[in-house]
Order: sequence, then C-alpha cells, then structure tokens
Amino acid sequence: MIHPVLLCGGSGTRLWPLSRQSYPKQFARLTGNESLFQGSARRLSGAGFVAPLVVTGDPFRFIVTEQLAQVGMAPQGILIEPEGRNTAPAVLAAALWLARRDAAALMLIAPSDHVIPDDTAFRAAVAAAVPQAEAGDLVTFGIAPTRPEIGYGYLELAAGAQADAASPQPLARFVEKPNAARAEEMLEAGHYLWNAGIFLCTAEAIVAAYKTYAPEMLEAVAASVEDAETDLGFTRLAAEPWARAENTSIDFAIMEKAGNLAVMPYAAGWSDLGGWDAVWLESGPDAAGNVCSEHATAIACEDTLLRSESPDLELVGIGLRDVIAIAMNDAVLVAHKSEAQRVKEAVSALKARGASQAVQLPRDYRPWGWYESLALGARFQVKRIVVNPGASLSLQSHHHRSEHWVVVEGTARVTVDGEVSLLGENQSVYIPLGAVHRMENPGKLPMVLIEVQTGSYLGEDDIIRYEDVYARS
Repeated sequence: MIHPVLLCGGSGTRLWPLSRQSYPKQFARLTGNESLFQGSARRLSGAGFVAPLVVTGDPFRFIVTEQLAQVGMAPQGILIEPEGRNTAPAVLAAALWLARRDAAALMLIAPSDHVIPDDTAFRAAVAAAVPQAEAGDLVTFGIAPTRPEIGYGYLELAAGAQADAASPQPLARFVEKPNAARAEEMLEAGHYLWNAGIFLCTAEAIVAAYKTYAPEMLEAVAASVEDAETDLGFTRLAAEPWARAENTSIDFAIMEKAGNLAVMPYAAGWSDLGGWDAVWLESGPDAAGNVCSEHATAIACEDTLLRSESPDLELVGIGLRDVIAIAMNDAVLVAHKSEAQRVKEAVSALKARGASQAVQLPRDYRPWGWYESLALGARFQVKRIVVNPGASLSLQSHHHRSEHWVVVEGTARVTVDGEVSLLGENQSVYIPLGAVHRMENPGKLPMVLIEVQTGSYLGEDDIIRYEDVYARS
C-alpha cells in the first residue's frame, strides 16, 4: 500500500491577493469546485492507497481536517511543524513517523497545491514506479515539457534514457531554473523533464539518504519526532530540536546528492500553478484567450484573466490584452501577464509598508468557522461571524471592549457570566466589558450573527481564554 504524504505549508505569495499567508493557495478554489489540497488528497486515494499523512503548520490544522471531511476523507495523521523550514525537514519528519510503524512503508511525497487533471493517468504512473521504489531507489516524477518554461527546475535524463518511457528511467542530474535561452535549448534537446517535486520511495530508503547526506538534520528532526506531543489528534513536533534543522529543500539536501535516483516520466498534464499566468492557462481560455470569473466581464479583450472574488464586486475589462486583474474586497492586482512572477515583489512592498493585506485575508478562518470585518472605526468594529454546526467559541472575556450580538441565521447558545440562553433569528444579547462569555451553535446548519464591538482597543489579542475545545492558549 502507498502512503500519500501531503506537504501543506507555504505562504502562497505568487497568487496574491487570493492566496495569502493566512490562507495559502492550496486551500483556495482556483480552477474548479474543490481546493487544490482537496484535489491532491482525492487524487492520491482509492485502491492501493491508505489515508494521507499531512505535514502542515499550526494555523492550518483545522482547515486541513475540515477540507478533508468535506470530501469524505480522514487523515492517518497530521504533523504540525513548529515553524516552516522548507521541504527537507518536513519530508524527513513524515518518513520517521511512518518508519516507526513500518520501515518498508511506501511514501508518495507530493505538494498539495499542484494541478494534475488526469487522476487515472497519474495513478498509473505511480503504479509503474512502485517496483523501482520498493527496490530501494528514490523515484522522482518528471513532467514532459510543453514550452520553454523558466519558472520550473528541470531533470536531465541519463544517456540512453527515454523521455516518453512508461517506466522509471536513469537520471543524470537536477538542473536549476534556466533563463529563456537555456529553456529553449533544453526543450529542443528532448531529454529534459520538468521537476514536479513529487517523490516515491520507502521510508527506510529516504531516512538512509538523510543519514548519509544530511546527518545533522536527521539528528534534529528525529529528536523533534521523538519528543512530539499529541494534541486533539494532531502530532505537534517538538520546537527546540526542530529549530536546529537546516531550512532547505529536499532537492538541495538529498536529491541532488543521492546516487540511487530514477525518474518516472509523465506527460498527461501538470501544473504547480506558480503564478496567475499558470492559472490563466489551466483555466481554459475561450476563443479570444480570455478567462473570466462569474462576476467579471471582458469586452474587446484578448488573452486576459479577469477574476472577481466577491459577488458584490463586478469587474469589467475593456480593450485589454495580456492583462491579469484580480479583484477582492480589500485588494486589487493588475499586471501584464508577462510580469506574473513579480507578484511576490508586490507582497514584499506591502509588508514593508505594514499593510495587513500582504498576509491577511478579509475573511479570517478559525476552527469553529470564520468571521470578517464589515466596518471598522476608532472605537467600534462590526463583524459577520459564521459558526459551524456543533461548533463552539472559547469561554473568554475582554479587557477593553464590550459586544452586542444579533443572530441573523440559525440558533445561538450564549453563555454570559454563567447564565445560558438560546437566541433565534433577530434576537440579540449584550456582553458587558469583562463578562465571561461563550457562543455555541447547537443546530445542524451554520449560525450567522452580527457582532458590534465598542471599546478603546479592538485587537484580536484582547482575549482571555478560560476553556477551549480546540486547545488554543
């Protein structure tokens, strides 16, 4: 059986403003009705696969479980990184976790933010690579290039290897992202593949590679796994040894040095959605080359991506060519398609100015649901809060603000200083400053309320938690 290992970290800056540090691109619906993470989990499921092992960060742990539940899946485990340190420590933590149970466990290591349209073809490629991985090799997956792409790393096949083979081939070396001229040369040469960052190997084989090529990292991550703590079904890796692990990718740490490498060619479609130009391409442009979301309109435009991420905001483009325009309630991106890879520069500039839009979505996802700010003043804030069925906010109080709650959909169970009441639609309650209170949704449908805060300080850190079913401090 194959153990999918889904790497689920990252800041998602290249697809800003839809993807942000608080809610990176793997959780967004970019090219269909499911998120990239959900598509990855579903693709690596079914006959021959066990439940996925997910490696992610603390802010995303409940998003992971909720999105898996939405597609009828449950993980075999979720490893929580104390901090993001790139893919090398993450893969090693997963390998050590699996090796404790079965050293010969087959790991299919995959990013959770890629698009692979043909699930059947990809599973067939994985199945073809299994014998080589079971024999102890590290099998990477190489994508048949369709254009001279400068945004991807490449894999150079060894002499005599076939780029269109239906079985793993010998690999000569990894090649860094090229310039445009070199990318053209490699495409014409015919023996280079795109590096997909997907690997198939046994847990013991990859651990042995770390022992040889990254022993210091192995020592640090092994200690972090050994001292990990279980928290509400999550496995929290120990922070102190984890911080000693080098912040680097598995390519640099292991794959570029290992001698037992093979590459499985794959030609049935793949994209890492590394920029809005890739989203345009994967979204299927119309006859004029345009891609428009439901609330976007193109008039006399060519080769343009227009997306409005809000039903209250209509985006219209007139006479545009090779333009990307992404509109959200709090931020708008307009760029020439050829400059799509420079979106990261915009995020860095916003961070330098202290703009919250650089990292934070207007909608803030929490274990119990989500909220968004509707209006904000010097001494007041109005929020829309959505609480999932059966979910509960923490028992808490505030030093600096009082709150009015008005239920607009569903039923709320409200506790204020020990007194419990049920509120239906159009009913309200006042929470005085300092009162110990809690909000719960006892129903089977989402509960929506409007919260009006007033006070001298309205920050999210003005919360004293007394009890919390999600074990937040």
